Amino acid sequence: MRERKPASSPAKVPADVRAALSNGVIESLTLAEGLAVDFDTLLRTLSPRAAAVARDAGLTPARGIVQRMALAARALLEAEGPAVMPTALAHRSDTVRGWAAYALAQQPFFTLAERITAFRPLADDSHFGVREWAWLALRPALMADTEAALTALTPLTAEPSPNLRRFASEATRPRGVWCAHWPELKADPQRALPLLEPLRADASRYVQDSVANWLNDAAKSEPRFVLDTNARWQRESKAASTAYIVKRARRSLTD
Repeated sequence: MRERKPASSPAKVPADVRAALSNGVIESLTLAEGLAVDFDTLLRTLSPRAAAVARDAGLTPARGIVQRMALAARALLEAEGPAVMPTALAHRSDTVRGWAAYALAQQPFFTLAERITAFRPLADDSHFGVREWAWLALRPALMADTEAALTALTPLTAEPSPNLRRFASEATRPRGVWCAHWPELKADPQRALPLLEPLRADASRYVQDSVANWLNDAAKSEPRFVLDTNARWQRESKAASTAYIVKRARRSLTD
């Protein structure tokens, strides 16, 4: 396939690119390309039975993308069982690896820490979209026990990979994106300080943006917490990365 320019909207994805994405032979370059994937076609490349199950369950383009991801994963598991996981986890398609995240979220684990460990390869995937699907898929299990989630995720903030450090922050955002809000962290964001503190001067812009967005979320319900935290961070850290985080974190606030 010829070298392509990233599409800015699903409608602008060329037909040949859309076909290649839907047949699972290339990865998406943008969110718009990911949204252009025909799930029925892609499911049939893995399992015609799963495609049939998904259609019966109401998997149509009219559903939201998060619903479609979860439905496709459920259909794969129902049709093929856990044996499909290795194929899905290693698939060329970032969408299929995203389905693997949702399928993994449905597997039983003894502890939340074990579940997070199982998600590490997806959280550190080379594709931006898979990393986002990973935290979205895991978030309901995290929200079920706030204290356990914060305890289990905080060690990731010391990981060499910025993907894993960001995962810890992004997965716990009080408001998040494309997901349910986290009531306990909206009401009491200070509970997450042990997780956020190690990231306040992170060298990665990818992580910095996530931490700033975390605080911006918190500012919408607990602005004083964000103002106080920002002020303290500015006193204690002169790093340019901290200044960047503080500035972005305050973007919804007025003094």
